Amino acid sequence: MPLKIIIADDERRICELVSDFFTAAGYTALIALDGAEAIRVFEENPDAALIILDIMMPEKDGWQVCREIRAVSDIPIIMLSARSEDFDMLEGFENGADEYVVKPFSPAVLVKRAEALIKRSRAEIKESAPEQGLKIDADAYLAYLDGKALDLTLKEFEILSYLVENRGRVLSREQLISAIWGYDYEKDERTVDSHIARLRVKLGEFGATRLKTVYGVGYKIEV
Repeated sequence: MPLKIIIADDERRICELVSDFFTAAGYTALIALDGAEAIRVFEENPDAALIILDIMMPEKDGWQVCREIRAVSDIPIIMLSARSEDFDMLEGFENGADEYVVKPFSPAVLVKRAEALIKRSRAEIKESAPEQGLKIDADAYLAYLDGKALDLTLKEFEILSYLVENRGRVLSREQLISAIWGYDYEKDERTVDSHIARLRVKLGEFGATRLKTVYGVGYKIEV
């Protein structure tokens, strides 16, 4: 499945130009034309691989969007700006940005910067994520804890895989339902709670200490 890239800029032509380059490189590009929409697109796609944020946007500027996303996620963030002063760059980094690109820029180079950032981010996750012995074999639909295969149902495996894939991020019940059951699923959200409860028992100590309930919001695997 292609990795998702969120592109947020109030200039549609820039969004479409950058989107074309990422699409040509094999990514799925998601566009937002203001800061509030950028937050909404991210919340609907917590598995996105990277976000590109323009600083000067209506509703919420890029710095505010960056702060809000960074509060719940370690997703790589590239800030775009027409201003190249050190103050602006430092502001971006202090708000949690990973890269700062000054306009005008080369879309092709931006794609390469993004790919390097995604690669570095995923390498860091891999190095830091033995997950107390938790291993996911996505091809075989198997999960192992301390070398032992877990007896999981298909939905339990899919939920665990999705949480691990988005480790550190809080996923709402709606997001889990959408990702695992699909948008047209009509049953009670408590179905998610019951699956999580069974999954936590099967994960033993790991489930008790790392599979966290964020009350009023959802669930996450704590990094």
